[in-house]
Formats: sequence, C-alpha cells, structure tokens
Amino acid sequence: MSETATPKFKRVLLKLSGEALAPNETKRRELAAKGEYPILDYDMLDRVAKVVKKCTEIGTQICIIVGAGNIWRGRQGTNMDRTRADHMGMLATTINALGLQDFFEQNGIDTRVLTAVEMKQYAEPYIRNRAVSHLEKGRVVILGGGLGIPFISTDTAAAVRAAEIGADVILMGKNIDGIYTADPKKDPDATRYKEVSYKEILAKDLKAMDSTAASFGNENHIKTFVFELKEPENIYKAIIGDVEGTIVIDE
Repeated sequence: MSETATPKFKRVLLKLSGEALAPNETKRRELAAKGEYPILDYDMLDRVAKVVKKCTEIGTQICIIVGAGNIWRGRQGTNMDRTRADHMGMLATTINALGLQDFFEQNGIDTRVLTAVEMKQYAEPYIRNRAVSHLEKGRVVILGGGLGIPFISTDTAAAVRAAEIGADVILMGKNIDGIYTADPKKDPDATRYKEVSYKEILAKDLKAMDSTAASFGNENHIKTFVFELKEPENIYKAIIGDVEGTIVIDE
C-alpha cells in the first residue's frame, strides 16, 4: 500500500476494544503454562502503534478511545454496587490508554492521554479544546475513563467524544468484518450490510453497538464505519477507504 495514499477521513475517532489488545486464547494458554498472565498483548500494541503512525504520516488526525474488556467490565461485578463497578472499569480503560501511549512513544508518535476523571499524575484532564489543539498539532490523543460517569458504555463515550471534537467518522474495529443481519457464527444465512442506518440497528436489535450510542449517533449525524480489527493494518485501509466493512448512517 502506498505511503502517499490520500486519506478518506481527515479526523477520526478510533474505538479500540480492550479485547483487541489482549493476548488471544492460544497465547494466553502458552503464557499461563509459564506462570504469566498478561492483560495486554505487547506485540499487538506495537503493531497498532506502527499502523497509527502510518495513518498520521498521510495527514490523518487520530483520537482513540479504548475499552477495558481485557481487564474489567462493570457488569462483571454482579454483587457489587453498579456505580462502583463502573468506576473500576473506567480505571481499567486508563491502564489500557497508558499502555498504548508507551508503545506509541516507542514508535516515535507524539501522544497525549486525556482522562475524563482527573488523574494529574498520570494524564491530562479531558478538555474538549485541549484535545482538539493536540490533534491540530499532529499529536495522537488517547482517551481514558470513558465519559467519567457510570452506566455509560465506551461505545456511547466514543459517539459523544466524536461529536465534541468534530470527527469525520468513528472507526469501530470488531472481531468480524462489519454488521450482519444476524450473528454469522449462529446463522449461516446471515449477510453483511454494506450500509445500514442507526434506526435499523435499533429496530432489529442488531447488537452492533450500544443502543444509547446508536441513538446519539443518529440524532447527531455521526458516521460510523465498522470493520474487522484482527489485522491492525485494516485501520489504515479503513482510513483510505480500502477495506470491507459496514458504514452506519443517520436517517
């Protein structure tokens, strides 16, 4: 792929799941046999960093919001107060954000971590104008802490932050290559949408994203592109419009 390719999007909000940054099942078993239980796949972080650098070199501004499914999900705290369990999840997203920052800096990417909950010793507080300023200066911005409030998923946080910073698109990497009419693992007749509306996602309960995120995206005219993240190079291909996936539009 040519390094001089023209980006389809100037400013993107990239949503990375925590699971995408974790060792896969085979690697987990291999490491567990050695008594090692890492929450992050360092090779994956390095590969993501190299691809993100490639994207910035063709002029795309990148803001990343990261989940924490590799560490903790609020709903795991079955017998816990939901607010406290979600606070734990927000802290976990910050761990992932700092991990990404380290590998980005190792690859020569000027990076800033901004958190929705103030953690001055670790990161800058999220301020919309500050995030935009960093992007305009060519820095990659990584957001931790979701929106800083419980009961809100990182899908919804991604939609809100994308609207705030004026992103052209939310790039949502998944473990499958787009949104299907049904779960393709369960239904062999399921077909992938090339384009689908937020309203259809909600009406058909397609589980492609959090329903609050879908409603917000529709009301605020935010475009989302869902693609497969198994190969990090797909981030670059999504930005230049050269990868299969599903575009989600408002109605």
